[in-house]
Amino acid sequence: MAPRELDLPLKLIPSASSPRKLLSVQRKQPSADMEKVVIVTGANSGIGLALCERLLAEHIQVRLCLACRNMQRAKAARSALLASHSEALVDLLQLDVGSVQSVLAAARELKARYKRIDFLYLNAGIMPNPQVDIKAFFKGLFSRNVISMFATAEGLLTQQDHLNSDGLQEVFATNLFGHFLLGLFSSVICPGLVMTNLTYGILPSCFWTFIMPIMWLIRIFTNTFTLTPHNGAESLHWLFLQTPESLDPRAKYHSLTSGLGANYTEPRPMDIDDSMCEVLYEKLLELEKDIRRRLTDQNHHHFNDINVCSN
Repeated sequence: MAPRELDLPLKLIPSASSPRKLLSVQRKQPSADMEKVVIVTGANSGIGLALCERLLAEHIQVRLCLACRNMQRAKAARSALLASHSEALVDLLQLDVGSVQSVLAAARELKARYKRIDFLYLNAGIMPNPQVDIKAFFKGLFSRNVISMFATAEGLLTQQDHLNSDGLQEVFATNLFGHFLLGLFSSVICPGLVMTNLTYGILPSCFWTFIMPIMWLIRIFTNTFTLTPHNGAESLHWLFLQTPESLDPRAKYHSLTSGLGANYTEPRPMDIDDSMCEVLYEKLLELEKDIRRRLTDQNHHHFNDINVCSN
């Protein structure tokens, strides 16, 4: 594989071997050589914030970097984390994974700021203006496929996608390409059905008031209804305890919650077509080269315009 923009010694997460023993000792500031540097995109709310909370609560040698688009929300998230972990090391980084220029600028900043990165959680994502097929929803609600419907939302949701400033589809740029620019190796996780701001935005609040008791009841019979961000972050936290060499690249690591509320992680094989994967990877590399070339040309023209104006 060709090197990505963030060319640092790094373990891309979701990644994973045996759990470490946790020491019940007073938190001490770790040395720069001992601390684990952890970057989390989309860390200001939902699963990203829940993961940060779990890492700080259970591991004393962690330096977090919240990589977020909205810095005001990122500062609020940092304050919330420091309120419960006053001696924690929590940095901020402005990063909009839907913008190639923002991704490249953030990568340069990370290179300058840290000697290495141990974990990179590619958590950020968007679901712009989701629309629900109400008829299909109620039909599925009282069918035997109700659990699958809630777990996958298959046939229920559509979203209004648009081109961004780079000429890319907004969902593709944010949920895939921006993260592709940052890393070499990653594992895939599924948080299960989690109630976050993204989820609550799909339906009016009155619908959730009606549905939530049903969902908690269904949870007794299925382990994919993790429901809370804390539970949804289970596989992400589990991967923190692992080594990349122990992971199966063809597996998706699922956050699961039993009917009694116990959280655990389970690998499940993905249906992967090797030839299709190779084609996709090559297409992404070609797109990266094209985008970089366009950005270079734009910067060159901008520099020439500045010189003309100054003359």
